[in-house]
Amino acid sequence: MRPVAAVRRAARREWGALFTTVRGGLARSRPRVATMTLAAVLLTALLQLAQNRSWGLRPVQVLGSVRAEDPLWISLLRTPLSLFVPAPDLPVWGALTQVLVVFGIAEICLGRSRTLLIAYVATLAGTLYARFGVAVGPDGLFGLPPSDARIVDTGPSAAVVGLAVYVCHAYRARFTGAVVIVAMTVEVIFKNNLAAKEHLAAIGAMLVLCAATARRGRRRNPPARRGQDLGAGTGARSGAPPIKS
Repeated sequence: MRPVAAVRRAARREWGALFTTVRGGLARSRPRVATMTLAAVLLTALLQLAQNRSWGLRPVQVLGSVRAEDPLWISLLRTPLSLFVPAPDLPVWGALTQVLVVFGIAEICLGRSRTLLIAYVATLAGTLYARFGVAVGPDGLFGLPPSDARIVDTGPSAAVVGLAVYVCHAYRARFTGAVVIVAMTVEVIFKNNLAAKEHLAAIGAMLVLCAATARRGRRRNPPARRGQDLGAGTGARSGAPPIKS
């Protein structure tokens, strides 16, 4: 039974805080929980339906289709909606599942506004990397072939990867976050395409964001202050022995 107990303790350390937050969020506001996520799933399904119809393909391309060869200002305008346009070469059920699970957990743990902001930053990092990679060329370390400039660059995968990394950092699920990063790195090794490299770009943006968040937290609550708060919380006084009855 010792190995089982060790596994339970490890799982509790890794996912305990995250599981408690998600379960509490579902219990407190079940009718209203993850409404943004459900709206995102519905929007993704509608855009998939539209882009597979003759009447909807052109509007979806105009509003949410991003390519590295497009002018930058057009790409920036289309990037928010491109997050919810499923990639045409991938099954839509995969995109819907990713949005439902990862966006749902992130919305409960981080809130709607932070979830959308982090998803947008991750997607924007991938979009900007594509332009950078094409400019560097295939001979550069992070370069891309010129043909990638014409690839339609849409889908929620970069946002999903970014949200997963950020939530793991926020809830100290370090092993899970490391697994996500390693998996995306292996993907680049075995599937060296634009989408795989954009996932790494999204991870890089999230690591910078996590470092900035942690640094701001240390500034707001330095170690000395944390020690004072801990002493105040436990009822200890500075230098005074405990009172005995």
